[in-house]
Formats: sequence, C-alpha cells, structure tokens
Amino acid sequence: MTIADRNNEPSSWSSSVEKIVRELAEAGRLKAGELLVIGASTSEVIGERIGTAGAIETAAAIYAGVEAARKDISFIPVYQCCEHLNRALVIEEEAARRYGLEVVHAVPVPRAGGSMAAYAFGRFDKPCLAESVAAHAGIDIGDTFIGMHLKRVAVPVRPSIRSIGEAHVTMAITRPKLIGGARAVYEPQTGLNAEQTAHHCE
Repeated sequence: MTIADRNNEPSSWSSSVEKIVRELAEAGRLKAGELLVIGASTSEVIGERIGTAGAIETAAAIYAGVEAARKDISFIPVYQCCEHLNRALVIEEEAARRYGLEVVHAVPVPRAGGSMAAYAFGRFDKPCLAESVAAHAGIDIGDTFIGMHLKRVAVPVRPSIRSIGEAHVTMAITRPKLIGGARAVYEPQTGLNAEQTAHHCE
C-alpha cells in the first residue's frame, strides 16, 4: 500500500489531523487559551462534493485528531458551520464570554450547519454558536474557506500532509499588522541607528 493509499484510509485520518494540528501550533507558537478555527467538509474527505454527503463518522475522526493534539497544547477549538448557518462557529460558552463574542442561536445538524459542526456541538460541555471570531490560527479541510474568521494578518503554513482522505488541506497562522514606515522597528534593539534618531515624529 502506498502512502497516498494509507492517507485515504479512515483509520489514518485522526492521526493525520493530529499531526497537522501540531505542525500548525508549532509554526504559530499557539498558546493555551488561543483560538484555533477548524473548517472541515466531511463530504470532501470521503470524495464527494462539499455539502452533499456529510458523514458523522468522518467528523468523529477529525475531532479525535484535534483533541489528541489539544492534550498537550491547550488551545480553544472553534468549528465553523456551513453557509446555511452563515458560517457561525461552535465554541464553548465560557470561551465565547471570555472573548466577548456575539452569540447567535441555532443547533447545527448535518443538513444545516454540517456534520463537523454538528458533531462538535454534541461533544462540547456547554456549546453555543458565535457569529464570528478572530482566531489565532486555522485549518481548512476540504476548502470550506475559514479566512473570514482569522485575525489579521493571515500567514499560510504548508502542512506536511496535503490531504485528509480526498479533501485538500490548507492552514494558516496569524501575526499582528506591521505599522509605520522606513524608520519603524519590528524587533527589540539595544540602540538606535542614525536614521531612527533623526527627524523625530513629535
């Protein structure tokens, strides 16, 4: 069996998801309590068109992979719903309060919200839906488009595993916006050069 064949085996999906989550967390230096948004089309994972053949079993495998990584990296997982729920996000109620998120009301189900969001909603302790978030990092399994829920500025990270099942994988970390012009400094320094000391702003 080739590596590609093994990547298409359902038994490998959890471990593959765990691996790319760990890669993303390392690349973004993800800290405890920071938000990781996950968008996943279970239809695409099993080789069907997005939104047509959701599978709870596939959602369970993805969820297990995320949770395996979270045992060592205490980020907050946030699962994006599909367009039928305006791409709202499943998040623990306590985390929504901590981040001051706008809570909206619906219960995601496979046909309105998506299998991934529905599964996560059923597994969380006290789930709710947030209208939007500004997550510190994100993983997109199956081209679900999570960019609207990432902090500015998003920085793509190339995963070592490019697909989960048949679904294309992309992921990103974020960084603060760089402000200022030619005289701006972005790394701590012990002294200033002539260009930085001349022509003070104020």
